[in-house]
Amino acid sequence: MDTTPLSPRDRIDKDFKWVIRLANLMDGKFKIGNFRFGLDPILNFFPIIGQTLSFAISIVLVLVMFRNGASSKVAVKMLLNVMVDAIVGSIPILGNIFDFFSKANQRNVELLRSHYYEGKHQGSAKGILLGLFLGLLLLCVLLLYGLWRFGEWIIQLF
Repeated sequence: MDTTPLSPRDRIDKDFKWVIRLANLMDGKFKIGNFRFGLDPILNFFPIIGQTLSFAISIVLVLVMFRNGASSKVAVKMLLNVMVDAIVGSIPILGNIFDFFSKANQRNVELLRSHYYEGKHQGSAKGILLGLFLGLLLLCVLLLYGLWRFGEWIIQLF
């Protein structure tokens, strides 16, 4: 057994190959006709346990590559892919259908490939996080406005 430590580049390549294999298992291992799918949509047929396991595997993929020097910008983009997959995937029936088509892990592999080998997605995630924060703030304001209007309507009924 060779105990020579891997160079940082070799370590990234080794972990990236592992991430590709696991992403393929989750999103594209099986084929029916021209349609590919993986374990992710199958696991999501098991409420809570399957969804949690699928989410945990996706988070591990992100953490492995973040540990290998992925920029915060690419890490946030990957986490957003995982979060959208988890949130929409948790909706009964619609979520199961969505999981057959979303393939968040394979999108994350493409983000990593363009980051490591093409030099894209470098830098800070501040812009993405600021946009996300402003979007959530707007959503909260709209929700509060809607609740206010609903309350006025209810009061008007009496």
